[in-house]
Amino acid sequence: MHPFDPGYAADPYAALVRDYPGTDIYPATDFRVEWGPIFHRGRLDGTARVLVIGQDPAAHEAITRRILVGTAGRRFQGFLAKLGIDTSYVMINTYLYSVYGQSAGNAHTGDDNIATYRHGWLDALIAHNPVEAVIALGGLADNAFHTWRKTATGAAYTGAYQHVLHPTYPDSAASSGTDPAQAMAKLLANWNAALTALDGTITPDTARPLTPYGTTLTPADLATIPEADLPAGLPAWMRSDEAWASRQGATPAEKRATITVQIPADQRPFT
Repeated sequence: MHPFDPGYAADPYAALVRDYPGTDIYPATDFRVEWGPIFHRGRLDGTARVLVIGQDPAAHEAITRRILVGTAGRRFQGFLAKLGIDTSYVMINTYLYSVYGQSAGNAHTGDDNIATYRHGWLDALIAHNPVEAVIALGGLADNAFHTWRKTATGAAYTGAYQHVLHPTYPDSAASSGTDPAQAMAKLLANWNAALTALDGTITPDTARPLTPYGTTLTPADLATIPEADLPAGLPAWMRSDEAWASRQGATPAEKRATITVQIPADQRPFT
């Protein structure tokens, strides 16, 4: 049996994907609109108890058409597993399209038109799921949550909330000169604090003792993206813990227009 995400056949989600914003709202100078909008990952069947707000889709997400399936997704899937949440979650991003540079993302945090469409998703998810906690990954997501809280539906939300460092914080911090080990330890200390705050506030899918992170990620801390989260027929290696998609090109324009997909060596049945 191969479970799969059935997509957006029913309202209110069908209405949202029929009427998504384009370049009139998301300028091509700041967003990779050419790769199309990527809406969500997780449950749309009324069973989500955790709502996750991410940042924006990257290369892996452009291929699978679901968010948080790359490095960030695998790391945070492990976070949810520590809380006993294996299936009852739903994820959306701050931005529908991939940000073309971090400064571009920051420049649109106050964009009312972007926020209005995002609020439609948040309103629908809160109205049609027994959400017990919202978790924001990074500063952009935290801003998105608090912007929504100023609306009538957002103000009525009474569940738990945690803002955590983005799963790829250690990678971005290291690229700016921070010691990689220190950056990872900071992420995991931040996540441990959030786990402690959320433990007992969310009904788990699988009851398990809370096991905190150490100072570095181990293989046991990562989790594979469930097959049921992706469209039908996508191969298993697209859910693996290995990188398989990357932007390539000799110029910025070529790199923006090109995603190279390569099956990991240990996932090739023909070798």
